[in-house]
Amino acid sequence: MFDLLSFLRPSGTFSHGIHPAENKHYTAHMPIRRLPFAPELVLPLSQHFGAPSEAIVHPGQEVVRGEPIAKANGFMSVPLHAPATGRIKRIELMPTAKGPRTPSIILEVYPGDSQEVRYDFPRDYTTMEPADIVKAVQDTGLVGLGGAAFPTHVKLSPPKEHKVHTVLLNGCECEPFLTTDHRVMLEYPEDLIRGTKILMKALGAERAIIGTEENKMDAVAAIQAVLPADGSIEVRAVPTKYPQGAEKMLAKALMGVEIPSGSFPSSVGLGVFNVASTAELGALFPHSQGVIERVVTVTGPGIEKPGNYLVPIGTPIGFILDQLGFAGSANTLIMGGPMMGGSVSSLEVPMTKGSGGLLVLTEQILEQQHELSTHPCISCAQCLDACPMHLNPSQLGKLAYKHRYEDMQSDFHLMDCFECGCCSYVCPSGIPLVQYFRIAKSSLREQAARERAAAS
Repeated sequence: MFDLLSFLRPSGTFSHGIHPAENKHYTAHMPIRRLPFAPELVLPLSQHFGAPSEAIVHPGQEVVRGEPIAKANGFMSVPLHAPATGRIKRIELMPTAKGPRTPSIILEVYPGDSQEVRYDFPRDYTTMEPADIVKAVQDTGLVGLGGAAFPTHVKLSPPKEHKVHTVLLNGCECEPFLTTDHRVMLEYPEDLIRGTKILMKALGAERAIIGTEENKMDAVAAIQAVLPADGSIEVRAVPTKYPQGAEKMLAKALMGVEIPSGSFPSSVGLGVFNVASTAELGALFPHSQGVIERVVTVTGPGIEKPGNYLVPIGTPIGFILDQLGFAGSANTLIMGGPMMGGSVSSLEVPMTKGSGGLLVLTEQILEQQHELSTHPCISCAQCLDACPMHLNPSQLGKLAYKHRYEDMQSDFHLMDCFECGCCSYVCPSGIPLVQYFRIAKSSLREQAARERAAAS
């Protein structure tokens, strides 16, 4: 007999997706270590989704570690704090991982300083009102550390008609090579739980679920050991599959809930956050401190000392490579993971708040990739079977090739694509589908901006 209740229970995963080689063995077993301070830190004023921060310092000014050096420029913005004690050397355009140069604060680090954080003002979230918590979270400068860099305080401010009842924490870290979230869950479970409680109070949520993949059962055990006795927070392991950590996939796997197209998780009563962001919140919030460093996975066959490192924000990639051993060219570097990361063309590019990984490949691997030349689509439908959003990447790719971007958006739901890379990964013709989609989205956004400007 058909069991309706069984049918409605979460399946534990989502349909489609892929199983790329994990390659986490390089760093998953290695404890987090601190990287030395670079002589100069490059601090872009735009490190997050939204309006760039606004500098409040000037060249020649001395600052101490943890001191605010840029203020939030509106609600969709966050402040920036000094990652080290030193002197503001200059404010000028500097290269970024995305390509264009952007206004940045150059901080000369004092080599003889103890580099203690001297900003410490005790704060008790349990006595604060939700609105005050949201403002305090903005003051920390916290953004999504999983890569999207969306301001955390904005996520804590859903529309008034949306009642959030459950906080979902993404600890899946399904991107190959990266183990940052894994090590954070293992080494800082108390901070994670504290941060979760702060999120719950800010949103008025009744419970929280920490989701991770079955290849991280040691992290599950570490979290279970510190869970509150009231059962308000739980941890669950879901099947290992890419892209399990995407918020729509996570909601489906953990709760059997579909987030509608074009909607935020709050529309179905959910608040979704990254575990590294949440642990950082748990560590910083009680001391009124700001984000000045983050854990970064530096890994790949081209690095001599792979591992997870606590890296000051603004540390140039070139300095990291000098410290950890690397011989090659800048073309072998990927900021992030191999599925959703982007190649880096300059060693001056700094690590920012959203930089969770630095993947160092070898020229030999790149040469093997270059041998896979692009061929026409053979209509094999492998991309349709892989797409977790159930789109038609093949048709989208053909329309993109003909620059029919409006048709991609109106008829084939281009904006539902979150660029996970599953389609490109399985394509036997080697078609760079994700790159096509990114160009199409960029063109559509530019067109929309021009139309808004003309209308005003």
